Amino acid sequence: MADFLISLLILFLSLISLTLFVLFYKHKSLFSYPNTPPGAIGLPIIGESLEFLSTGWKGEPEKFIFDRLNKYKSDIFKTSIVGVPAAIFCGPACNKFLFSNENKLVTSWWPDSVNKIFPASTEINSKESAIRLKKLLPRFLKPEALQRYIGVMDELAQRHFASSWENREQVLVFPLAKSFTFSLACRLFVSLEDRIHVERLSEPFQSIAAGIISMPIDLPGTPFNRAIKASNFVRKELLSIVRQRKSDLAEGKASPTQDILSHMLLTCDEIGQYMNESAIADNILGLLIGGHDTTSAACTFIVKYLAELPQIYDGVYREQMEIAKAKAAGELLKWEDIQKMKYSWNVGCEVLRLASPLQGAFREAINHFVFNGFYIPKGWKVYWSSNSTHKNHAYFPEPYKFDPSRFEGNGPAPYTFVPFGGGPRMCPGKEYAKLEILVFMHNLVKRFKWTKLLDKEKIIVDPLPIPEKGLPVRLFPHKYLSL
Repeated sequence: MADFLISLLILFLSLISLTLFVLFYKHKSLFSYPNTPPGAIGLPIIGESLEFLSTGWKGEPEKFIFDRLNKYKSDIFKTSIVGVPAAIFCGPACNKFLFSNENKLVTSWWPDSVNKIFPASTEINSKESAIRLKKLLPRFLKPEALQRYIGVMDELAQRHFASSWENREQVLVFPLAKSFTFSLACRLFVSLEDRIHVERLSEPFQSIAAGIISMPIDLPGTPFNRAIKASNFVRKELLSIVRQRKSDLAEGKASPTQDILSHMLLTCDEIGQYMNESAIADNILGLLIGGHDTTSAACTFIVKYLAELPQIYDGVYREQMEIAKAKAAGELLKWEDIQKMKYSWNVGCEVLRLASPLQGAFREAINHFVFNGFYIPKGWKVYWSSNSTHKNHAYFPEPYKFDPSRFEGNGPAPYTFVPFGGGPRMCPGKEYAKLEILVFMHNLVKRFKWTKLLDKEKIIVDPLPIPEKGLPVRLFPHKYLSL
């Protein structure tokens, strides 16, 4: 019996050893190309993922990048993150190359875990669907089209501050910012205004956001499993909304220009094909996530920096009050008012530089190519990092100093300020985000000054930068509103 157990143990250890050998051999073979960038490949499957993620959890995501830039003395280095071989591209020349070669040498890529949460995303992220969406969205999200929604944004912001901020001594900023941006996205994208319905959708969206960056373990109770269930729930809800709108449009009960949903239902491609209902629901799901997560982080950090920097707050306050005092009672913001918010937008840009919601993004090499003398094999993932320029003293002197004057005149050098990406894959919601942030700032500063309740609250990046405790602040209402 003892001999039998020993034999089983030896067999088990042999299988483990063989499995590890195969994993190491396969892992190493993925990097066995000549003249690839310098770097380390780490362990099979894990690679350097833990260090890549942990620097963000510690609030310094740029450390992973700058440690390797200093070590390898190269703007391109290789690593293994999220289970795949990757080349990290850093600096404006790399940004320009990647942004200029979208769908030529590289294409957008997401880890398999994202496709499990968004099972239809393989269609959404395909080259053909991306091109269709890219052509469709700018018609709705370009400045000229968005002008008519400024009053709606202002009205919703006024209601938000009246119901959630006023008559309170203290508030928790991050969840309130998320509530505002999500409500606005629901209103402008699908004309959803019912508060109960919006709240019913809001909680699943939080589960989706948490699951996207969690370990992809699909077991009951895990964040990943909850995200999959939440995505399925939201998709069904959105499909119901899409079908109801389709019926309302046919009966003349809805306007063809009222929101992105109507626009998607009524817009065909070059060969006369319309998106089907499921594809529209999936696209709206992605837009609702992208349309509120990043801007809620930006709005939260605006509150943080204005609390820490009284002189910056005073500049924003003076500009916004000139606009507010020139308005008639009850008059909503207009396009002309937004154009006057130059200093406020410089402040917003500096917030986006120091606390960029988009830390970077993956691409996949669809062809072999050589750049800066390094060979990048077909199939390798390529990651560009906003922090490689945003927090680099070579492009922004004293990079950790808050200085809105960086954006005066011609502003930063090309391809150094990239909070919205660039090239064909530049975020189509850039102008929407700008309007949303400025309307939020206007309604905030004309009502309050505030102080932080936690002087040294930790910032974590997971994958968006957020204050660990949600940024609690004490409010001090202005007398202006009671005049």
